[in-house]
Amino acid sequence: MTQLQDITSPMTSLEKRATLSLASIYALRMLGLFMILPVLSIFAEKMEGATPLLIGLAISIYGLTQAILQIPFGLLSDHFGRKKIIIIGLILFSAGSVVAAVSTTIYGVLIGRAIQGSGAIAAAIMALVADLTQEVHRTKAMAMIGASIGVSFGVAITLGPILAAYMGIAGIFWLTAILALLAILVVLFIVPNPKKSIVHRDAELIPSQVLNVLKNPDLLRLDYGIFILHLCLTASFVVLPLLIRDAGLAPDDHWMIYLPILVTSLAVIIPFVIIAEKKRQMKEVFVGAIITLILANIGLYMYSHVLVGLIGFLWLFFCGFNLLEATLPSLISKTALGDLKGTAMGAYSSAQFMGAFVGGAVGGWLYGEWGAVATFLFCAIATYSWLIVALFMKAPVYLANMLISLDGVNEAKGEDFVSELLNIEGIEEVKLYFEESVAYLKVDNQRLLKSELQKLLNQWVMD
Repeated sequence: MTQLQDITSPMTSLEKRATLSLASIYALRMLGLFMILPVLSIFAEKMEGATPLLIGLAISIYGLTQAILQIPFGLLSDHFGRKKIIIIGLILFSAGSVVAAVSTTIYGVLIGRAIQGSGAIAAAIMALVADLTQEVHRTKAMAMIGASIGVSFGVAITLGPILAAYMGIAGIFWLTAILALLAILVVLFIVPNPKKSIVHRDAELIPSQVLNVLKNPDLLRLDYGIFILHLCLTASFVVLPLLIRDAGLAPDDHWMIYLPILVTSLAVIIPFVIIAEKKRQMKEVFVGAIITLILANIGLYMYSHVLVGLIGFLWLFFCGFNLLEATLPSLISKTALGDLKGTAMGAYSSAQFMGAFVGGAVGGWLYGEWGAVATFLFCAIATYSWLIVALFMKAPVYLANMLISLDGVNEAKGEDFVSELLNIEGIEEVKLYFEESVAYLKVDNQRLLKSELQKLLNQWVMD
């Protein structure tokens, strides 16, 4: 007998275990990548062969290898198994950390960071989450992993200066290597084994769909946006730690700036996220956040030698950054067709990591040639170009993705099932994929009659 799916049911204990354990793996990896961000430029100055350009590359080169390899790793996980690919990626990440830890030259750190980025397991983790969760809970699981990334970034930026004060850069890299090895144990002994692994269009890149994504101008605008956002973040952190030190605050105490800035900026953006989502003012909030980022970069350009100015405009920067980091994935989800979401997110992630790489390289080069102010001026101009692109973006359609199982639905009666679904208030789009046994829906959550949808699902199962 086909099991009845309940669209209002909570996650099972196995689903919670799978989601939380995989979120912890993702978060530990991001923690290792970002703990170095607020301290590397300070410590790398004393390394043999260090130049501003090479320091910038050492900060950001992980983005290049990550962007190149994340899609191949995801595709390989379809053929060789999710856990095997994730473990290989964690071994690479740990090995890169060890290379960086034992290096006494900037070139060794560069190589280590590149190897760290080559452990590109993000797509494989998302695919495993999809394998281990029911269709109706998958969006929630993905959101939990997204939240873990944000938390790990905040913890990393704050923790980096504290740990560097006690154990130095090498100590952070050793700690990162150990955390990666612990994550392998989590994969082996805590993450459940999926009953089967199939391709999930909502979680994975589908090569045949790439052209459809690249032909969508609104998705390309969002890809450009995440590219510029992470370009600015990485370029700024090539010079910010140095400027804060030179303005009079010892590197050991930099966490005293980062922690309150991150906490208060997150608190400030909450009302704007609510306005964007609940009041359906997404484009207005989005454009306002880009303008905030422009003003922050101009302020950092003008007051780069004044500690109070650096703190104030860095806070403004993170207000804009955090708001954009929260709204961009939501806009991708709203803009991409339900069955294109995985491919759209794959392109989006590649753009994000390429932005991080370019930001470090260009930021370091500009710093070496014309000083720190040139880096902030570059970021302001880049963000202004994003504003122009964003102004031509269509206002998003406020539809959410929803997945339901096709268990109990006969393929021969697929058109009838679609017709009945579209008759329910709030369901705007339906696509069926019987090879996945999944229906991809676009729904208006404010209008969706969930009781009617559940009633229809019950009828089809009983029939």
